[in-house]
Amino acid sequence: MKFINALILVLIISVFAFGQQETGVAAQDFSVLTLDGKTFELNQTKGKVTVLTFWSTKCQICAAEIPKLNKLADKYDGEKVAFIGLTMNNAQLVNDYLKKKPFNFTLIPNSLGVVLKYADRDSQGRLLMGYPAHYVINQEGNVVLKTSGFKKSEKIDETIEKLLK
Repeated sequence: MKFINALILVLIISVFAFGQQETGVAAQDFSVLTLDGKTFELNQTKGKVTVLTFWSTKCQICAAEIPKLNKLADKYDGEKVAFIGLTMNNAQLVNDYLKKKPFNFTLIPNSLGVVLKYADRDSQGRLLMGYPAHYVINQEGNVVLKTSGFKKSEKIDETIEKLLK
């Protein structure tokens, strides 16, 4: 009976731990197609600071943050910094959205698989990810900042500056 209880406990803990990307540990790798049809693998960015931004075409906060993130992408253009925008929206929705709100960095549509790797979970295993969600990954591939919501570009900028020094 103790064995069965222990096994159940391990399974429950595993379900809640699965998919949660924490700071201070290696970022979970993924391989996906970008909006322009190229293969992107996170491990290709090792040696660079990488900013992952999870967003949605229906998110008003995301829309307000895009110009700030574009400024950061422009500021670090030519530096060893990669900006990646991931959305669960399909390519057609993203292309339509870009006509009104352009991005200055790599976009990845249909990214549910990546969201499953990075999102937190509640006590019942449901996904928890506020949009926009940002993960800053250092040159060694470890997550050093995990944040979400409004007005995070300043914190992202400070983190990038520290990592580039």
